[in-house]
Amino acid sequence: MLETIWFVLWGVLWAVYFMEQRIDLGVGTLAPFIANNDTDKRLVYNSMGPFWDGNEVWLITAGGVTFAAFPTTYAVMFSALYTPLLLLLFALILRAVALEFRSKETAEGWRKFWDVCHFIGSFVPALLLGVAFANIFQGIPIDGDGIFHGNLLTLLNFYGLLGGVLFVLLFVVHGALWLAAKTEAPLSSKAANAAASIWLAELVVAVIFLVATWFFTGLYNNYLSYPVLWLIPLITVAALLAIRVFIAKEAWWKAWFASSLTIVGATLFGVTGLYPNLFPSSLNPAYSLTVFNSASSPYTLKIMLGVALTFVPIVIVYQTWSYFLFKDKVTTEDLASDEAY
Repeated sequence: MLETIWFVLWGVLWAVYFMEQRIDLGVGTLAPFIANNDTDKRLVYNSMGPFWDGNEVWLITAGGVTFAAFPTTYAVMFSALYTPLLLLLFALILRAVALEFRSKETAEGWRKFWDVCHFIGSFVPALLLGVAFANIFQGIPIDGDGIFHGNLLTLLNFYGLLGGVLFVLLFVVHGALWLAAKTEAPLSSKAANAAASIWLAELVVAVIFLVATWFFTGLYNNYLSYPVLWLIPLITVAALLAIRVFIAKEAWWKAWFASSLTIVGATLFGVTGLYPNLFPSSLNPAYSLTVFNSASSPYTLKIMLGVALTFVPIVIVYQTWSYFLFKDKVTTEDLASDEAY
């Protein structure tokens, strides 16, 4: 029972991380295509300035939960996916440095350099996270000793890359809606047009991914066994379609919340289909790491559950407060502040 509770918590934490982080990574990936001058670029940076570092808390929490509750899975995951996870770490560091360093000098070359770094540090994590989770869904070639039989190119298969493309599109649409809601014209108008255009690509890739999931993974087995679980993908699809409805009505915050629900639902769709596996083996199902054969001791799980139930709500309250505190649109007047990016 404790193992299942921790699995649910693990899945929810990853879902929240993706929802929060897609603001930053989506905005950073989209910025070079809609921010045509330094003022627009500064508006982009300041729209996520108060939030981006706080969003990383969810990554640390999700990783910490994996380490504390499922240490065997954590060890094998960081061994098998060592290269993509290391690239992910370097990209996130590059993005953080770019955010802080860009405003230190006014030279055009300096700022363009960090803009490129920020784009790389946003696009690469979006792609890698999608590739990693898609590969987990279809199974990783690990043996009974947890040894990975493959390399980085093994992970760059059709289904893995399809997951990466889907993640990038989800990130970009989410970021575009954020900019449409948080900034003023002309930047908000360009972001709104981008969201409307890219949403169609997101819908097409999502449909292809759902069909491919039937052939490349066993995620649908749980849904066939427990039909009530179909509510998760149905709600997710409804939220995805609602994004376009709200875009047409120029209800940007409603569209953004619909996008948030789409992201959470998409993550929970995969996690629910995965159970009880955490790190399935494509070589032999008997080699798969599950919530039962890779969990910590019951005593550890009990203690950590108390810690999680204490501190996760605190993080939620803090982030809710920060979003309320900085709920207003970012304007050109805000750029005059000494604390502006």
